[in-house]
Amino acid sequence: MKRAHIRFIHQKKWSTLIIVFTIFAVILLLALILTNPTSSFKPKSSTPHSKSVLFDEILPELPRLAYLISGTKNDGVKMKRLLQAVYHPRNYYLLHLDLESLDSERLELAKYVKSEFVFRDFGNVKVVGKSDLVTYKGPTMLASMLHSIAILLKLPKSWDWFINLSASDYPLMTQDDILHIFSYLPRDLNFLEHSSNIGYKEFSRVRPIIIDPGLYHLKKSGVFWAKEKRSVPASFKVFMGSEWVMLSRPFLEFCIWGWDNLPRTLLMYFTNFLYSLEGYFHTIVCNHKDYQNTTVNHDLHYIKWDNPPRQYPINLTLKHFEDMIQSGVPFARTFATDDPVLDKIDQEILRRSHGVFSPGAWCVGTSSLGKDPCIVYGSIDAVKPSAGSRNLEKLVLKLLDTENFRSRQCK
Repeated sequence: MKRAHIRFIHQKKWSTLIIVFTIFAVILLLALILTNPTSSFKPKSSTPHSKSVLFDEILPELPRLAYLISGTKNDGVKMKRLLQAVYHPRNYYLLHLDLESLDSERLELAKYVKSEFVFRDFGNVKVVGKSDLVTYKGPTMLASMLHSIAILLKLPKSWDWFINLSASDYPLMTQDDILHIFSYLPRDLNFLEHSSNIGYKEFSRVRPIIIDPGLYHLKKSGVFWAKEKRSVPASFKVFMGSEWVMLSRPFLEFCIWGWDNLPRTLLMYFTNFLYSLEGYFHTIVCNHKDYQNTTVNHDLHYIKWDNPPRQYPINLTLKHFEDMIQSGVPFARTFATDDPVLDKIDQEILRRSHGVFSPGAWCVGTSSLGKDPCIVYGSIDAVKPSAGSRNLEKLVLKLLDTENFRSRQCK
């Protein structure tokens, strides 16, 4: 009892001291406020990028994109222009001119990449040295893409999404717009147009057996057709769609380094499949429980087809310009070489002069007298989205809306 009483007395003394100190602190605080009307306790006005206000626009980390830009004979100039249009120091770019292109053309492209000091400083543009032979209708096209993805996965810094473009593609918005919008999205989403309702393709793609001479020849030729037909697979469901994709790194690591046998099994199946690139990733993602809920049913491309569709889409021209921009998609295809609509996109959308990069927030130089503002660069973590990002935002919100997202996954 005595010890308890002593402890109580000490607590009482300390409580008295604390109360006195608190009263003194409050008086001092009131005096400071009364003598300084512009006190720091006055609420601060907030701006969209203010970090001083609690929970106000805490911006997410920007993603990194890994681009594959592929081309064939006489596509070197187009690939160079496309690279300048989509370049950003945060991203990675792998350029592949297939084996049909001339050695001189590949060498010219490699020399350009090596001579551009921005590429040298950031080290994010590579040219495939040992080109692949690619047959458009055959599985060598798929093999070439898997080769490129494997190269990109070995790069020192991680990236979030892989995007494949051809020399006939072109962006419809700046990289600042794309990086800004996709910074708010989960990094495991996979954008690819897909469906199991393949209709006539069951008889033209699934049942026929083809052999691609590009697997064992050094010269491009057409595919060979076997007389026999095969039945529709029973152990998995075939999905098909667009060959243009935006795929997440986790999914592609599974496809390349797969700890499950599904990617290898399907790779063997699609080896004898016409236009295998239109079904391989689509069938994997929709037949595996870990990835089938990550799909967004869109290829992020603006493409116009004849009615009925032919083998190749319509070349886009000035008459398609407004419709392209309003679509909200970041890319479009196909374009003829140096078509005037490309100049209009450069001038009005990308704000890009001929032969230079599309300027972004990372470019801090002057554009006066026709100078390239990206000769002087600042932070690669800064973006300045334009009004065009709102169209992409509307598209993404529509795709991820509860009525569209789940209902269109792997159906």
